[in-house]
Amino acid sequence: MRAIWTGAIGFGLVNIPVKLFSATETSRLDFDMLDRKDHSRIRYQRVNENTGKEVAWENIVKGYMLNDQYVILEDTDFEEASPEKNKMINIQSFVKEKEVDSMYFETPYYIEPQKGGQKAYYLLVRALDKADMVGLATFVMRAGENLCMIRAKENMLILNKLRFEQEIRSPEELNIPQNIKLTKAEVDMALELVNRHSASFDVSAYKDEYTDELLKIIKDRAKGKRPKVRKMKVKTTGTNDLLEKLKASLG
Repeated sequence: MRAIWTGAIGFGLVNIPVKLFSATETSRLDFDMLDRKDHSRIRYQRVNENTGKEVAWENIVKGYMLNDQYVILEDTDFEEASPEKNKMINIQSFVKEKEVDSMYFETPYYIEPQKGGQKAYYLLVRALDKADMVGLATFVMRAGENLCMIRAKENMLILNKLRFEQEIRSPEELNIPQNIKLTKAEVDMALELVNRHSASFDVSAYKDEYTDELLKIIKDRAKGKRPKVRKMKVKTTGTNDLLEKLKASLG
């Protein structure tokens, strides 16, 4: 794996030199965009909108529109905006993980200690594990500030990027039903259905089956076969009565 960020975690006055590695990879198939006529690949070019000519990466700069004109920024400007956050993940507070709503979770990363930081790294792992807490911090990566949560898992540290509160859209515009009347029988039967299918969380029980099925179709097409179109089977009770549907679900 290749490190995507290098710096240190600030834990009180203890600095732990670390590297961040992406903890995820996509399971989806990688498709190319092709011209339907001759199956040539479609290329996306960085084109100057005034000249129509392609621009090389080394000649591309970042600009921000201010008062109807662009202000050009260099790499050093991004670092100078908050130099400590470019190289430091300072833990600002500790909270219970269950207090962090799952809506805020974004991307997980593995944290690896660098040379000289192994003991302090393991100390933070043990402290978080024993306290049953996670650390909250902010840092800068890819020219943007990130809120994150650091937690202990199996003798290592995991960093989860979190969304800021202003990034969560308000549900006020949604038409969510309120004060719907339910009978005790409906609630009891719904609870029975939930309890009957309750189990311990095991992520390995869930697979990306759609990708596997799509790959089968791709292989069939490569052999000149036309895949059969399967009709979706929808189970129905033939009634609109909620209680009857719950009874049917329980068998």
